Amino acid sequence: MEFTEAYKQTGPCAFSPNSRFIAVAVDYRLVIRDLLSLKVVQLFSCTDKISYIEWALDSEYILCGLYKKPAVQVWSLAQPDWTCKIDEGLAGIACARWSPDSRHILTTSEFQLRLTVWSLVNTACVHVQWPKHASKGVAFTHDGKFAAICTRRDCKDYINLLSCNTWEIMGVFAVDTLDLADIEWSPDDSAIVIWDSLLDYKVLVYSPDGRCLSKYQAYESGLGVKSVSWSPCGQSLAVGSYDQMLRVLSHLTWKVFAEFTHLSNVRAPCSAAIFKEVDEPLQLDMSGLSLKDDLVNHDPDNGAEQRIEVRYDVLEVPVTLPFQKPPVDKPNPKQGISLLSWSSNSQYICTRNDSMPTVLWVWDMHNLELAAILLQKDPIRAAAWDPECTRLVFCTGSSHLYMWTPSGAYCVNVPLPQFNVTDLKWNSSGSCLLVKDKESFCCAAVASLPESSEYSSDDD
Repeated sequence: MEFTEAYKQTGPCAFSPNSRFIAVAVDYRLVIRDLLSLKVVQLFSCTDKISYIEWALDSEYILCGLYKKPAVQVWSLAQPDWTCKIDEGLAGIACARWSPDSRHILTTSEFQLRLTVWSLVNTACVHVQWPKHASKGVAFTHDGKFAAICTRRDCKDYINLLSCNTWEIMGVFAVDTLDLADIEWSPDDSAIVIWDSLLDYKVLVYSPDGRCLSKYQAYESGLGVKSVSWSPCGQSLAVGSYDQMLRVLSHLTWKVFAEFTHLSNVRAPCSAAIFKEVDEPLQLDMSGLSLKDDLVNHDPDNGAEQRIEVRYDVLEVPVTLPFQKPPVDKPNPKQGISLLSWSSNSQYICTRNDSMPTVLWVWDMHNLELAAILLQKDPIRAAAWDPECTRLVFCTGSSHLYMWTPSGAYCVNVPLPQFNVTDLKWNSSGSCLLVKDKESFCCAAVASLPESSEYSSDDD
């Protein structure tokens, strides 16, 4: 990896969908940089601190959520003098998002009083009363023609289907949930999947006309679904639950064809490679240099500067993984599968069980087995698959990036002083990685993967 210098940021950063630009929030300013040179190409000043940014799919417009104001401002790269501001008045704005056509914006008011569709083409707007959630509960078909919006009234959850052409409501149907958590369209747009955060079974599949196609119950008497994700190929639905299990359903039968348990004790037989992050002090010989003592931190015994590098050791089973038992007297227990992500080719799934926050699991869906375990020193903060190849990069809030591929696992040092990686994002082509610290960011150019199938634990 080749890293750029660090640049200031105080909020969200986002690649444009066409991978030509990167938008960065710096207090009330929106900075647009060219991705290749990172030079500033546009600078916009908002009326308040930027809480959220999102590019339109055509990369021509970008919205800024000023949720403390509350308002939304929209900017155009092609027409820098063009401005747009959305203000809901006393209702406030809790969330804003683009529609797939890049010419309409959906805002949700405070307290979920209404969802409003605003047009950038004319002054028309459409209201949907009582949306269930502020930032969730809205899903678009992959062809961009329809939107499914979750609403709640009279203690009942509903799905509203809207045409993205006219924004007219095409149909409304009730769903069998007590507390609808979120919604997704299937990759082929033939079905709508919803899940319940309160009941212990609820993953439900509906047809767009409101027919219930399937109900899935993972187990009884306990908290239920915590995360759901479709495979990119659309053939499998992964469900992570509070019982620390990953289950995968077929899109043809809606039956479970694979179950994976996140065990704290890993014993034979186990074909997975187990990598453990360990410190590796790097000794630099300073004997030939004459520097003032206050400029170099050194070990008084040998005069060598101490720098901590890390690498992976490969462990043999049995292995006991660190496990945190959640307190029974507190709400929202830290347990269950909260991180769940498919590789771009649908062959692998990475997961994190919140009871074992320092462990990242990689599952092989072709062979239906555990492929790798990565045991870190610190809790996993974020993980993202390369959109073009089988490469997983993740961070733990340290000064390193960590990478897993089918050929092995690697530790990558970020060569910037006092830079701790708290978040990361890929651009759409997989050629660049956005790496964020608390108040700065840098970009890393990523080389294509070599063809290899053997595991390695060498540093990159």
